[in-house]
Amino acid sequence: MGDNSKEDFLHLIKRVWEFLTVEFFNLLDRLDSRSIGAIAGLAFAVVFTWRVLRTPSGSQRRQPKRQAPTASSSSVGSEEISDRLLSGISNPSEDLKTQNVIDEFFQPVKPTLSQIVRQRLSEGRKVTCQLLDIILEESSPEQLQKNVLSALEEAGVFTSSGLVKDKVLFCSTENGRTSFVRQLEPDWHIDSNPDIITQLARFIKFQLHVSPVKLDRPPPNVFTATSLEQFFGCT
Repeated sequence: MGDNSKEDFLHLIKRVWEFLTVEFFNLLDRLDSRSIGAIAGLAFAVVFTWRVLRTPSGSQRRQPKRQAPTASSSSVGSEEISDRLLSGISNPSEDLKTQNVIDEFFQPVKPTLSQIVRQRLSEGRKVTCQLLDIILEESSPEQLQKNVLSALEEAGVFTSSGLVKDKVLFCSTENGRTSFVRQLEPDWHIDSNPDIITQLARFIKFQLHVSPVKLDRPPPNVFTATSLEQFFGCT
């Protein structure tokens, strides 16, 4: 690395370090735990790199001992260091470069769909959902049964997952769906029928009522959305 490149790199590291020193507590207000850990890692890397690059090659000369500063000289030295630090940070063009480097480093990572679903469902592991009119658009239970079996067969669940095709159960009545849900005891149930939602409110931890019309007095464990996409923030 040439002398000019080395000086520019050291100068950039110095600017980033000064910025982190002055703005550290402001950054904490808008960063999550992962970003705070990244700050610590970046700070360690900056200090380590700076020390390595600023160490001159060859043997170092022994520096003469300095006398311990008096109280007055120590105070003056602190003021001088503070003035130099503030004067260095006040350069608008260099501040902009430093800010761009930090903004690029701490650019938020967009969560995946699975992460969004787990977060919205409060890490629920078992979910039951009314398929007709919520996920699938078949016009009758018979069409729904045929398409669901075909989809499961194409996905290979009857061969690789040990699911028996003849034991897949369907229901065509609301009472049957309510009974299914109570026996399965899911963490979440998703349904468009307000009566089923109301009946299951005592037995299911959380429910999602998919409907453009909200319940008059929904229980505290019942959420309402116009669609699954709207509930998971995908619209």
